[in-house]
Amino acid sequence: MSARVELARESDAHLVGELLHRFNTEFGDPTPGAERLADRVRELLAGGQTSVLLAGPRDEDGPRGAGGSSRGADGVAVLRFRPAIFSEALECYLAELYVVPERRERGIGRELMRRALEHARERGADYMDLCTAESDIAARRLYESLGFSNREGRADGPLNYYYERKL
Repeated sequence: MSARVELARESDAHLVGELLHRFNTEFGDPTPGAERLADRVRELLAGGQTSVLLAGPRDEDGPRGAGGSSRGADGVAVLRFRPAIFSEALECYLAELYVVPERRERGIGRELMRRALEHARERGADYMDLCTAESDIAARRLYESLGFSNREGRADGPLNYYYERKL
């Protein structure tokens, strides 16, 4: 049974904020807190260059259930769009992908990614990039099974590296 994945609305920002806070907390990364993340998600969604997908059930009356429960949402994908340099299309960056621990290994991450790729194409993107830790074997396995590569140009090409620096 595949997960139900839908685009988040501004009214879902609280739930997205809670999931992103939970994600960072689980992996020991800094977080400004669920409420501040929800405020930022509202801003980003309103700006139009960000899309968020949520996996899990919706209440009958429309909004998702209370955040933090496994029945509110089971996972989230955050997509950031930018104009491409070498084509007229957009590029899509998968900024975050998270499935709550108690719902992992049920195909939710794969369904989020399948829908993320579909949504990016619908938005006019012809390229998606992402980064993940070398130690995150499950994520790497998922991304590679969907055709992502950390090799430049061909299967035996040189490794790609992702660098970052705080400013």
